Amino acid sequence: MEPIPKSGLYYPNKIARIAILAYEEVMGKNGLNAILNLAGLPHLINNYPPDNLERQFDFADFSAIQGALEEMYGPRGGRGLALRAGRATFDAALRNFGALAGVGDLAFKVLPLHAKLRIGLPAMARIFTQTSDQLSTVEEKDDHFVYIIHRCPVCWGRHTDKPACFIATGLLQEGLKWVSGGHEFRVTQTTARSVGDETCNFVILKEPIS
Repeated sequence: MEPIPKSGLYYPNKIARIAILAYEEVMGKNGLNAILNLAGLPHLINNYPPDNLERQFDFADFSAIQGALEEMYGPRGGRGLALRAGRATFDAALRNFGALAGVGDLAFKVLPLHAKLRIGLPAMARIFTQTSDQLSTVEEKDDHFVYIIHRCPVCWGRHTDKPACFIATGLLQEGLKWVSGGHEFRVTQTTARSVGDETCNFVILKEPIS
């Protein structure tokens, strides 16, 4: 795998650690070690980032892990693993971040579904904007929302044939399920930095699929 030049943009150690632990959960320790070797990150084997909010985990390293996953398991296998890891990442961590603290409250639970999405999606975006160098915003359209990642750690410095930020898709799917009280939503990535677009955009239909 071609090494990705360092970006100088960072995730907090905690989010990187949780994502790596999520990968370990879905592919086992040996599978993860092979991915870290392929990504050129052998120093992370049995040496995960510390559990703190220091911005020290470079986007290039996060992207290299995603690229190695696709290279080792193929586009389809890598996609499935990344979606599962994205869901596990949200489940393990992000629901406990401050921006989403009120989402479990009774007052939030009795809101109409669309109101939950209108509050919950921007709250998820704020977590990343406030804790990392990943700037995220949300736009509301008639029948859908667009979740926009302006600086994407998932595909940083890579080139793909089509949008492939699957860990972000999985994270959004699980976040929406939690915010909505158990509904599944279709999340479709329509643009990506890795295919030459300005931003990584994810379209979320307002009507749940279940």
